[in-house]
Amino acid sequence: MAFTEEQPEKHCWVCFATERDDRSAEWVSPCRCKGCTKWIHQSCLQRWLDEKLKGNIGGTVSCPQCGTEYHITFPKMGPLVYFLQQIDQALSRASPFASVGVVIGTVYWSAVTYGAVTVMQVVGHKKGLSVMERADPLFLLMGLPTIPVALVLGKMIRWEDCIVRLWQKYSYRQKLLPGRNHHLPRIPMDGTVPGDHRSVSRTLCGALVFPSVANVVGRLLFGLVSSNLQRTALGGIAFVLMKGALKIYFRQQQYIIQANRHILNYPERSPDGQGESGEDDTEDSGDE
Repeated sequence: MAFTEEQPEKHCWVCFATERDDRSAEWVSPCRCKGCTKWIHQSCLQRWLDEKLKGNIGGTVSCPQCGTEYHITFPKMGPLVYFLQQIDQALSRASPFASVGVVIGTVYWSAVTYGAVTVMQVVGHKKGLSVMERADPLFLLMGLPTIPVALVLGKMIRWEDCIVRLWQKYSYRQKLLPGRNHHLPRIPMDGTVPGDHRSVSRTLCGALVFPSVANVVGRLLFGLVSSNLQRTALGGIAFVLMKGALKIYFRQQQYIIQANRHILNYPERSPDGQGESGEDDTEDSGDE
């Protein structure tokens, strides 16, 4: 068989074999490519498709050169195989939604449990059980999950920053070091401090442990109060105030440190690696 310019020799772009190497092989031209990438062995293309699809029988594959989508046909399947295939596809489509539902259900029932534990912790174990037994079940299912949500939202209210901003706005000039009080602060006066980015995990953990901390502080500072609810409420208020005061002081000290920072001159070096005059530097530092 002679090969002319009108009928060039076929080359497989996967195994690089030609018609002369295996005259019984089945060839296919599955896309718009011309020249050396036009032809490919049917068996080579099948192996290449298996690598691309990775077991996804219903997936589509396109030519990596021209982008043409390959037209793939399958033999007819029996009714049982067709039925099982439809069930498999339906399960694959529904599994993401089912996973989301399971996660939401887990979070919801965890919130309900946390809310019930918090009620018993705040008002007392026996009284809390009595209150929840007398309450409407629908009210409990709707109200208990809102307890952790309210705690997280309350944790996100950063009232300390408002006080820090006012403090920095009206008192920073008196806090600057002598000789530098004519300088403006070197950080924005918005109450923020570099590196103080509140993470989601920190906010969540702080909000969820707050009832326990309030209960412990209430027992330590207000042990004479007979009501467990009042004792826990007073403990929570005291804890918030003490933590806020310490946080405001810490933020203000960070602000003062930032406002009074000073950049030093680059020390000039002599060829031998030491300062130009170590004695002069010592004397100058002593004079200062």
